[in-house]
Amino acid sequence: MPYDVPHAVSPGLWALAWRRLRSDRVAMVSLAIVAGFLLMIVLSATGLIAKDWAREEGVNYAPPTFVGPDAATAPAGAVPGAPVAGEPGSTENESDLQIADPLADALAAIKAGATKPGEAPPMPDTKSVDPLADVMADIKAKGAGRADAVATRAATLPFGGDKWGRDVLKKVIKGSQTSIFVGIAAAIVAVFLGSVFGAVAGYYGKWLDDVFNWFYSVFTAIPYLLLILAVAAVLQQKGTLTIILILGLTGWTGVFRLIRGEYLKHKGREYVQAADAIGASNARRMFVHILPNVSHVVLVQLSILTVAFIKSEVILSFLGFGVPVDVVSWGSMLNEAQNELILGKWWQLAAAGTFMALLVTAFSLFTDALRDALDPKLK
Repeated sequence: MPYDVPHAVSPGLWALAWRRLRSDRVAMVSLAIVAGFLLMIVLSATGLIAKDWAREEGVNYAPPTFVGPDAATAPAGAVPGAPVAGEPGSTENESDLQIADPLADALAAIKAGATKPGEAPPMPDTKSVDPLADVMADIKAKGAGRADAVATRAATLPFGGDKWGRDVLKKVIKGSQTSIFVGIAAAIVAVFLGSVFGAVAGYYGKWLDDVFNWFYSVFTAIPYLLLILAVAAVLQQKGTLTIILILGLTGWTGVFRLIRGEYLKHKGREYVQAADAIGASNARRMFVHILPNVSHVVLVQLSILTVAFIKSEVILSFLGFGVPVDVVSWGSMLNEAQNELILGKWWQLAAAGTFMALLVTAFSLFTDALRDALDPKLK
């Protein structure tokens, strides 16, 4: 009578990688932080949070709540929401609500019939007309409306406000959406191009390999930061899509080099020769048989490039080559913060820098752990 001998199924590469990741506490904490940022940008994109980031909620340069009202904008004893001294709407500065008319005294003197000695009195039927009366009345009305709006602003905000009184916390959340989206999208473009170019060059070889290696040498001969700055200056069109294309079209070289080497190594192995023997086409051997065996390299490069492109977007926006003025990102916030530091307003720099440092550090630690977990030598 035959015996049923149980046989164990060997776990695959991804199962072993997940097992190693779960045993690494630093990797799991980093993964949780990255997942939290991704959830935050999804909620921001759908309008569930930071939808009104551009609304002026506080006074100009409203300090963080834990610091307290600024004496320069909110005097001692001021309550949140009250008009601030020196701001339109303040009872201590009525000149913001009253527009001075330089001809008022002269017109009043003419109406009263006052004349200087030696001058003839005005004609009795003459009436003076102020051609700017309607314009001045409209300006006064708008000033009163602005004063009412300022009077409802808060003296402090949870993480402070910028020069327009916008909440820095909502602003940095919206900026996270732009910077992270640009980093992920540009990394996908670069990894796709690098994988396709590397697969074609490594699998076919010969003159195709020479052509792609020539392109690779041209792109790597120029320092990367200077290359993206030169392309951005030539395009002269700001926008999120433009930054994605700039970073993606210039950042494929590292992926190309690694994927080309993997295809050179795998194309002569037994499983590829067996696929050739059963009549599999070149495209099927390249992307169905070989690509899954080098997918760990693709995944690690995607993670590495995401971090690199987030930092590149911040640099471009900081230098003025990035997102347009109506879009907020971490780079544009740092650009604004450099002028605010002169005035001692540090909270926008602290918010953008903290969020960026936290994500980049967590993403880098997770990338290192993922690379170790997917290393076939550790199986």
